[in-house]
Amino acid sequence: QGQLVESGGGLVQAGGSLRLSCAASGWTFRTYDMGWFRQAPGKEREFVAAITWSGGTTYYPDSVKGRFTISRDNAKRTVYLQMNSLKPEDTAVYYCNKYYSARSPDEYDYWGQGTQVTVSS
Repeated sequence: QGQLVESGGGLVQAGGSLRLSCAASGWTFRTYDMGWFRQAPGKEREFVAAITWSGGTTYYPDSVKGRFTISRDNAKRTVYLQMNSLKPEDTAVYYCNKYYSARSPDEYDYWGQGTQVTVSS
């Protein structure tokens, strides 16, 4: 199933920005749609963004649309999440994974360690 290593999280004030990275290894990265997910304390993991294998199409829930941008570099086997205008409610551990539109986050059987994002008010 390979490996996913997320990085780039940290503590930021509301209104600030962060750029997360996720390095993939052990499988054919360029053939998979990829997604970002997050899990806040006491809440279920939720979908944040997705990008098709070619990078041609992206998807976002309304909660982050216009503020977050997902991108990928297939040569580097890396997917990114640019987060702008951060809000305290964006505080969570952020994870990347292969993206399956018909699968809910709790149906995935592997997750990386994630990266913590904390937004102070």
